[in-house]
Amino acid sequence: MDFSRISIRPFTLSDVDDFFKWASDDRVSRYLRWNTITSKQEALRYLKEVAIPHPWRRSICLDDRSIGCISIWPGSGDDRCRANVGYAVATEYWGQGICTAALKMAVSCVFKELPCLVRIEGLVELENIGSQRVLEKVGFLKEGAIATRQRKTCSVLPGTKYGGG
Repeated sequence: MDFSRISIRPFTLSDVDDFFKWASDDRVSRYLRWNTITSKQEALRYLKEVAIPHPWRRSICLDDRSIGCISIWPGSGDDRCRANVGYAVATEYWGQGICTAALKMAVSCVFKELPCLVRIEGLVELENIGSQRVLEKVGFLKEGAIATRQRKTCSVLPGTKYGGG
């Protein structure tokens, strides 16, 4: 993989077709906080109402085409110095280092754009080994076992907490 082809940028409405392609895959959305996108209309609504207005959600791009996303949720109040991170990439790009490269870019950018931020945390379900590897390759440290709440089903699952920054 030529990593110079990878970039992160804010979503635009013109990303709708590429976004729908990967966001409609149950394997991609399995560990995400949002459900699989089921129509192009839903994809457009999601981009308009969620992705574009989000304080720090970026499209992971290969040759400027959306193949995934990375989100950083800054805390508020006493937690404004911390943020959580989440990411996803189309299955055809799994295992190629793309999420790792995108997360490195995101961490570098977000600390410049959010100067009060001192820490980013990743909460990963225990069985999501690929996501754990991404965090570790970027330099996040495994801090311990936790119970994570699977937002889609409201079930509690074993997870791992990572910290970085």
